[in-house]
Amino acid sequence: MKALNYRLCRFALAATLFASLCVFPFLLPDYRVFQLTLVLIYAIAIIGLNLLTGYSGQISLGHGAFFAIGAYVTAVMVSQDWANAYASLPIAALFSFLIGICMGFPALRLAGHYLALATYALALAVPQLLRFRGLEPWTGGVQGIVLSKLDPPWAIELFGRNLSADGWLYLVCLALLAAAMWLALNLVRGRVGRALLAIREHPAAATAMGVNLASLKTLVFGVSAAYTGLAGGLSALVVAFVSPDSFTVFLSITLLVGAVVGGLGSIWATLAGAVFVQFVPNLAESLSQSAPWAVYGVILIALMFFFPGGLAGFVTKLRQRRRAAGHALSFRQPDSTGDKDA
Repeated sequence: MKALNYRLCRFALAATLFASLCVFPFLLPDYRVFQLTLVLIYAIAIIGLNLLTGYSGQISLGHGAFFAIGAYVTAVMVSQDWANAYASLPIAALFSFLIGICMGFPALRLAGHYLALATYALALAVPQLLRFRGLEPWTGGVQGIVLSKLDPPWAIELFGRNLSADGWLYLVCLALLAAAMWLALNLVRGRVGRALLAIREHPAAATAMGVNLASLKTLVFGVSAAYTGLAGGLSALVVAFVSPDSFTVFLSITLLVGAVVGGLGSIWATLAGAVFVQFVPNLAESLSQSAPWAVYGVILIALMFFFPGGLAGFVTKLRQRRRAAGHALSFRQPDSTGDKDA
């Protein structure tokens, strides 16, 4: 009964948070809504990276490549009238999934920094391929592809304000983020999640317990790439422009930074990591226009010093201290009662 009440409280809290976030497009300027939409997109991408790095322990520096693949699949399909914007999103996720599966096979023989270097090579290669002259009729070469933003299918008015194109894209990204979180939480809380944690902690022991390392590592690489490809497709629709220069190696590093800051092995903390990725560089630039990345580095070092396990690790430590204090109090109460009786 207690567990059921706990689940109901968590569901009610999540539903309340989701309903509160739905109101933002009617209260904030379009530019702020656009920024928050990018936060939601980064959160989806970081969830995918967290499944790979946080749960299975495979370090990737190439998820910016999957982001670019998803963005270009969506942009090409929409610009060439092969599919509408909404239908292009699952196709982008599927295409990224297949590329991730292909990338997962080398991951079977690589681990640690060797895998990181292999994925880093992918992040270097994809922007160069997008500039290839043979693909210019579809990718636009160095000029990229310009898209039109999606208009709301219905006229929605709230608080005396109509829903704009940026507001509609925000709601689409919010709905997809909620679905992505639900799927990821169901994945990591089941048998697959326990198998991934076993692989991360001790691969040999996981094999001894009957876990198929080859198939599971390949599958999680594909699922992780699908999440990031979906985020890339959403980015193409929201920004309404894609070019090879938008998907440099720095994007891959940025996604990894967001996963670490939020906390590896936590799905909910990806939102905090996405907020860091979107707003902290702007904050650093406002503090110092001459050396913004130096300020960004100082902020990042300070966060890692005070929160070595990310924000999720900090919250976990607070919970553990609270439980320890509660247990200590429960042990002390009988002693005090006994003293009074005596």
